[in-house]
Amino acid sequence: MSGRTIKHEVLALLRGPDLAAVMASMRRYPAKAAVNVLFSAICREEPHLRWYAVSCMGDAVARLAAEAMEEARVVMRRFLWSLNDESGGIGWGAPESMAEAMCRHDGLAGEYIHMLLSYMREDGPEICQDGNYIEHPLLQRGLLWGVARLSGCRPRLLIDKGAGADIPPYLHAKDATVRGLAALAAGNLHLNATEAALRARVDDPAPLTLYWDGQFRATTVGALAQSALEQMSE
Repeated sequence: MSGRTIKHEVLALLRGPDLAAVMASMRRYPAKAAVNVLFSAICREEPHLRWYAVSCMGDAVARLAAEAMEEARVVMRRFLWSLNDESGGIGWGAPESMAEAMCRHDGLAGEYIHMLLSYMREDGPEICQDGNYIEHPLLQRGLLWGVARLSGCRPRLLIDKGAGADIPPYLHAKDATVRGLAALAAGNLHLNATEAALRARVDDPAPLTLYWDGQFRATTVGALAQSALEQMSE
């Protein structure tokens, strides 16, 4: 089957209504072939197609890692390169796809989670600091979604890598989606130090659409902050 044929079929599949069914169909394709096609889909403007592509990309990269870890590393490095200013690209979909892959594969999580967190960190005066801070607001949305996703599937690893100090500043971001995702992550990680900031956000009416578990949900920053506080009190 040609690459063009696979691309046509995959893009049609991604427009399906049920993520579980879409993902099951995607697994008929070899992992490497699926990854190659999905790279063009994770940066599409159509939300449904793009987010389903992110979920399927994570699954495909995890499958690839199970078959040939070095080839999966090449894909993860490609995501990282796309976020580099020297790449000439933007990196749309890269943080989200990395997070999905790391949720699904222990080895990838262990090797790359610190790199995802580096995009939340500023470079400091010390030459050994590893900050790769992302300033672009829309890329910050993808980054925070990735961190929030990992806060649900790999909370201990995030805490061990210092994410508890990285997330709180984003509760004060100008972008509502970034604030909401930071609240979601803070709740999942039980970051008690953010309680005051979350309480200050409970009345934040800014709307956002949250993609989670294959579903799209309209919510507000305030609702996510309230939910985070409730998690912490459990």
